[in-house]
Amino acid sequence: MDSSAKSPVQTSKDFRVAIIGGGMCGLACAVGLARAGIHADLFEATAKFEEVGAGIGLGPNALQALDELGILSSIMNLPEASEHADRRMVFVSGLGDHQVLYDYGDSPDCGSLDGGISIYRPTFLDAVLPLIPDPSHMHFKKRLTSISTVSGTSAYTIHFSDGTTHEADLVIGADGIHSSSRTFLTGKDNKEVLDFTNTVAYRGVVPWDVLKGAGVRTDLTSRTFNFVGIGKHIIVYPIQKRTKINIVAFATETGVPVGSVQVAGSWVQRVPQQELVDAYAHWGPDVQTILQHIEKPTKWFIHHLKPLERYSRDRVVLVGDAAHAMCPHLGSGFGQGLEDVFLLCKLLGHPQTNISNLQSILAVYDCIRRPRAEMVWNRSFAAGLHYERCGLPGYQKNDMQSHFQGVWDPIWQHDLGEDVSAALAELIKQGIFTETSG
Repeated sequence: MDSSAKSPVQTSKDFRVAIIGGGMCGLACAVGLARAGIHADLFEATAKFEEVGAGIGLGPNALQALDELGILSSIMNLPEASEHADRRMVFVSGLGDHQVLYDYGDSPDCGSLDGGISIYRPTFLDAVLPLIPDPSHMHFKKRLTSISTVSGTSAYTIHFSDGTTHEADLVIGADGIHSSSRTFLTGKDNKEVLDFTNTVAYRGVVPWDVLKGAGVRTDLTSRTFNFVGIGKHIIVYPIQKRTKINIVAFATETGVPVGSVQVAGSWVQRVPQQELVDAYAHWGPDVQTILQHIEKPTKWFIHHLKPLERYSRDRVVLVGDAAHAMCPHLGSGFGQGLEDVFLLCKLLGHPQTNISNLQSILAVYDCIRRPRAEMVWNRSFAAGLHYERCGLPGYQKNDMQSHFQGVWDPIWQHDLGEDVSAALAELIKQGIFTETSG
């Protein structure tokens, strides 16, 4: 664990920072800013930091960002995170005897690059919370209602549902897909910018020894498997030292325009196990066994955020799902949030960054990050469509390889240092910075 991340922050900056949202990106941002010597207050809507008990994938790009932010070693040092599975996906037919259709690890473009790791979301919290330098600056039960400018100053007043306010010079919106801070940029309600993708995901976690004992023949402990079929696919991978299998079973209503259906009620619901089993009634034996052992499945209505025109306005900036909530089909959404946080912390911590040039710096952050995040957004949406074409008339086994060979490479193999260099070059070009030291 990097002790510097836990030291009291001695800020030399002339601006005050507020982070809205205490999810994984918000916490990573707090740690990254602290390492850069920047004090930040973090405001979380709930009563405590909490993550749903499910797995999450971290590609090589995400691991690079976590390492630069001083978080990766803390994750890797946790006993429950000491062993990880290669995330390079194996595509398997969901029907019959589960024939292997394509192994991404065999891709010539993959080279020696591994596919990152998969971890349990609560494990991330266990790793990052001890790195927060001053917990007194973490504020709970603070649900954002609006952001307004302070008359006669350059500051913002942040308004919360409990009637309290807070002033800051820079507001970082890390409040997820349901972001309230995003409204300051778009001027629109979330219903106007979020679309239901016509896909639902049933989630669950089952011990591997239970599945193995029940007769599952596919060894699910070493790789990420994608069982594919018409209109459905199931992602499974090991977590918690390979003792448990994280399961996400997707089902899509085809022929319905994206965004044409409004989901009534909660986007995450408890459902009877039978609903899940019935959805895959004609699939192969391993799939049947896996799904029959998810005792309390949850059903998630998958939404994505329509691409935004910008990620910053004045001195309010978005990171993570608040900026680019995407489909989970490439397992890269969180990684993009970490790339946001990494670049933002690098730029804010630069010696030449001050309150007078914050707006210009955030505009350059937007210029660098938005095109790349949109690329991943588009690839993620397209991947879900291709997964669920397997089995359609005319679909051939080698079609899977032709669609997916190299699809992760521009995501995973991206050099985050190049983003920093490009941002600094642009700031010098604009006359915002005079040199690149620091």
